[in-house]
Amino acid sequence: MEELVAQLGAKIGVSPEVATQAIGAVLAFLEREGPADAVSKLVDSISGAREVTNEAMNAQSGGFMGMLAGMVGHVGGGIAGLGGQLMALGLDLSQIQAIGKELFAYAEKEAGPEVVGKIVAEIPELGQFV
Repeated sequence: MEELVAQLGAKIGVSPEVATQAIGAVLAFLEREGPADAVSKLVDSISGAREVTNEAMNAQSGGFMGMLAGMVGHVGGGIAGLGGQLMALGLDLSQIQAIGKELFAYAEKEAGPEVVGKIVAEIPELGQFV
């Protein structure tokens, strides 16, 4: 996880904390929306990702992020809701796209292209990041 956080931080110019929160938000989204078996393989293939995912899911269920996620969910959940969560971290659209591309490239390396392909097949909006 440290390698991925460092890559993201350097690529998009954010702190390790923001990079970790962004990764957690994306992985939590995949847990909610994606095929359980493939997402589980992806998360388990990245050291430390399970903890980051669980922290993100807990944060989204309460506090400010939970309130924000709930408000965004009324406007349009799914990928739009994820975008709202990432923007709440102070990220702009180009940074969000870079996070998606870096995360899925890293996931392909760690979990394999077939696992990522199965997730993208289930959530076609992710195709722009692969």
